[in-house]
Amino acid sequence: MHPLSKRFRHSSNGGPELKLSFDQRVFHRAKVEMLDKGFSIVTFIQRNDDSYTMPYTPTKGPKFERIDKNNVVLLVVDHQVGLFQMTHDMQPDLFKNNVIAHAAIGKVFNLPTILTTSAETGPNGPLPREITDMHPNAPYIKRNGEVNAWDNEDFRNAVRETGKTQIIIAGITTDVCTAFLALSLIEEGYTVYANADASGALSERISSDANDRMRAAGIHVLSSFAVVCDLMRDWRNTPGSLELLPYFDKYLTTYGSLARAHAAAVSRGTILPGESE
Repeated sequence: MHPLSKRFRHSSNGGPELKLSFDQRVFHRAKVEMLDKGFSIVTFIQRNDDSYTMPYTPTKGPKFERIDKNNVVLLVVDHQVGLFQMTHDMQPDLFKNNVIAHAAIGKVFNLPTILTTSAETGPNGPLPREITDMHPNAPYIKRNGEVNAWDNEDFRNAVRETGKTQIIIAGITTDVCTAFLALSLIEEGYTVYANADASGALSERISSDANDRMRAAGIHVLSSFAVVCDLMRDWRNTPGSLELLPYFDKYLTTYGSLARAHAAAVSRGTILPGESE
């Protein structure tokens, strides 16, 4: 480890949190002095009482921007049957459900959807047929070798031809296929929403680090439920409860069960002794 290093991330309440790590054989303590306008000075004290000072400016996360169903494109990136074996940060059956649910967002909201794979004739394999059957008319960019999908001209053209400025993305793996493309899209001026539920990595640590990297670049990292609810906005909209409750029943069974229980209670339920609202 380098004798002196810093790691920064946002705290749970949205404010900056400073995490310090250093070689204790060289430095025995550190102190942080807060200055005006969010600046601070970090001073590391060596064991011989010499000190080393560095400035730190806390970074801000991406500005809140609502997902506009009329201005967004959905990307399905390298959700290939071979690459599924590279996902170890969640259970395989849960991850498969999340991947299909991600593709289904495009269907239920009638979003322009682009499918892409990397070297699918090799060990990476093709997309699951559930996805290709769901989107038979979507652009399907089969990249021969490019790791970052944005390096492929056909893929870039497909995204640009949609005319949308917001992008929802998920892929395997989080740290490579999702992050590389998301970072490239941010550089191109798009607003990017990374679906964390439908992106997988070799470990939880790798996934967490990749999500931190994307957040630091201004990418919105959120759940499938958050993506869907922001697209819907109001249960009375279209798509609304009529379209989304069946979606949740299929892909988010906790909410599906909640809706089923409510329907059963209204249609034939009775209040038991001791029950109350």
